[in-house]
Amino acid sequence: MDVTGYPFPAFLKRHTVTIEPYLGESAYGPRYGPPTDHVGLLERRIRVVRGQNGEETTASATFRTVLDAGITAEARVTLPDGRTTTVIAVVPHDGGGLPVPESLEVQLE
Repeated sequence: MDVTGYPFPAFLKRHTVTIEPYLGESAYGPRYGPPTDHVGLLERRIRVVRGQNGEETTASATFRTVLDAGITAEARVTLPDGRTTTVIAVVPHDGGGLPVPESLEVQLE
């Protein structure tokens, strides 16, 4: 029996968001890398989440995509409706060898 995790299900790839990776601060504010499009499932629901620094904050949406998307905290995200937001935290859901779908949960400000 194969016990590797399952990839992110194709039927959940409903929304496309544009992500610009956070490169750090400059004298003029935050710097971002070139934009890339990512497909996944966008859920617009307000909830309290714990950010990368451990503090509780409010997320306005959650985007789920493939586990190896390479998205990091503080990246800038443009949603399908044109709204721009920031990544609060990224939570990998790795099946750990179990036959379950794997995904990357991206919590958005």
